[in-house]
Amino acid sequence: MNTKVPTSSIAAEDQFGQRLAARLSAGNQELSHDIGERLRVARAQAVAARKQAPQLRTAPAVVQSGSTLTLGGGWWTRIGSVVPLIALVAGLITISVMQDDDRASELAEVDSALLTGDLPPAAYTDPGFAQFLKADGASD
Repeated sequence: MNTKVPTSSIAAEDQFGQRLAARLSAGNQELSHDIGERLRVARAQAVAARKQAPQLRTAPAVVQSGSTLTLGGGWWTRIGSVVPLIALVAGLITISVMQDDDRASELAEVDSALLTGDLPPAAYTDPGFAQFLKADGASD
């Protein structure tokens, strides 16, 4: 993805940098020679560090030294990042199975109550029975 920075913002950044450098240089006249030299050396070191290409940081590899195994990067890191994912998936599957079992046992209770109750199952589908239940509940 190419993103172009407008030249006006680059020019504004350059102007800001020049004003800041001039302001710092103006305050530099009041410092002693010793402090000024230390600041000049620190600036030179900062600029040199900035100009160096950034080095890629790599994780240390698994190294076996003698009878000990040093854990670092490599496949141990991959295993370590996959284990929580496996635990999460196993937990979600367990929760799903438990909920399905609970739902099935609740339905079994309702079915057994319907089948062993005093009324035939066809009575529950009768529209008048719903009215009877509402009227019976209101009289309580």
